[in-house]
Amino acid sequence: MMPVQEPFAQILSSPSFSANSDNTINRDNVEGAQNLFQDCSGDQCTLRSSLSIGALAARSVLNGMEEASRFLPKDNGLSKDQQVNQMTRESGNCRVLKKRYNRDEDGEVGRAYKVFMMMEELEEMFDKMMLRGYETCIEDMKKLRITKADKAKNNKKGYRKRRSNVVDLYTLLINCAQAVSASNFRTAHELLKQIKQHASATGDATQRLAQCFAKGLEARLMGTGRQLWQLLTLEQPLAIEYLKAYNLYMATCSFNRVALFFNIMTIEHAMVGKSKLHIVDYGPHHGFQWAGLLRWMANREGGPPEVRITAISRLQPRSCPSEGTDDTGRRLDKCAREFGVPFKFHAITAKWETICIDDLKTEADEVLVVIDLFSFSILREENIYFDGLSPRDTVLNNIRKMRPDVFIQGIVNCSYGTSFLMRFREALFYYSALFDMLDATIPRDSKLRPVLEQNMLGHSVLNLVACEGADVVNCPEKYRRWQVRNQRAGLRQLPLKPNIVKVLKDKVMKDHHKDFFIGEDGQWLLQGWMGRIFYAHSTWVAEDTISE
Repeated sequence: MMPVQEPFAQILSSPSFSANSDNTINRDNVEGAQNLFQDCSGDQCTLRSSLSIGALAARSVLNGMEEASRFLPKDNGLSKDQQVNQMTRESGNCRVLKKRYNRDEDGEVGRAYKVFMMMEELEEMFDKMMLRGYETCIEDMKKLRITKADKAKNNKKGYRKRRSNVVDLYTLLINCAQAVSASNFRTAHELLKQIKQHASATGDATQRLAQCFAKGLEARLMGTGRQLWQLLTLEQPLAIEYLKAYNLYMATCSFNRVALFFNIMTIEHAMVGKSKLHIVDYGPHHGFQWAGLLRWMANREGGPPEVRITAISRLQPRSCPSEGTDDTGRRLDKCAREFGVPFKFHAITAKWETICIDDLKTEADEVLVVIDLFSFSILREENIYFDGLSPRDTVLNNIRKMRPDVFIQGIVNCSYGTSFLMRFREALFYYSALFDMLDATIPRDSKLRPVLEQNMLGHSVLNLVACEGADVVNCPEKYRRWQVRNQRAGLRQLPLKPNIVKVLKDKVMKDHHKDFFIGEDGQWLLQGWMGRIFYAHSTWVAEDTISE
């Protein structure tokens, strides 16, 4: 979504975490936090984790059962693993495995077959999202509107009654955070107990929100915030659930769709009269947005241009369960061939502040577009270098030196402050608006809604509440602060294109809930819900670039 630390802005990116030298997680003190994982235990939890990591990290999804067998629980006997691999080599497909699976559904062979089928379904979903993403989104939007209308008609009275009996969870959460901040642990534990009695992953928006924040407060009180966050990084949802939830979010919410359309139409404007396009993408997010661009360019008047994408990923430990840029490139190449667009893909994995123009291999006759789609909030804002620049400022200075035809920036409009209590208050306000939006647009009995709220958003909330210092993954800033930062780096903001703004407003008004809005402030395009600004978009060039 895909899209969390920046709610669904990085829905398809896994946050990094520190690992020991042997690539194992430090699990000290995690035993005290196991009550936060009551829905996952034993072999079921092991298999779930194996499937999640294996399917998402697989480099060649249908490359035989040897690949699938790597993701079996580690406590399996070696001889049984070898038997599974041997069966695969003998069969060449999954027919033999399926026969043995019927006799051994809960054993190693059964688990291997489940992994194989999960990976196959995962690849089919990726293909569908890449090749038919727009049509799929429109179909899902229509289904969701019908379902939501029916649910509202049948359950309106029941919802009102349920809401009237809910205690003031907001006040309890704030009071609990104040007690934690003041080291008044006895009061904090008593308040947390009250919160947990009324919080629910399947209740109304406030109860679901409280469920997320209660887990973060509990982890902080037990001193297990950092360890639990590292463990949760591994315990992600099943990859297929993840993609289905992303599709649901895209159908429900206008935010990501508007961001992608804004980027594509801005690029189209920059490409007038040109035949070569080079996109430099910080944080490629599995490439879903560029599949839409390739389709758009395939239908371009005069024929498609040559498209080159340089995907810049950040350094991560090998054990981090994130999709590799090689997989993104392979899928985009498949899309480009399907759409008939000349295409090249280049991946760079490095610290973003070290990337400069020499790494990009630019050509004189290409249109250079640099993209930040909600990614720069992971960069530290402290001045840690001898030149007095923070990593955030260094990246912006390097972008200015690249002299792109356009730098397209999308930011999360939020600022958490410097103290725990300030961060807690702002996060509670921010996420409460987001949970209200989900409650207004997705039926409460949706099986995928808890994946969005408790897994994806919940993991981000836990990081914000339970962790401190460098362990807090995201440090977003509001758009006016980014404007000052960009100008200080030598970038000049471009005016919004009126035709682009009109198209986006029409799309939101036509396709989405009435409380979504598109606004403008100066040269920023703003997105939000019921008056709360969630995201802001803008375009920039180097200060001394001559406007055409």
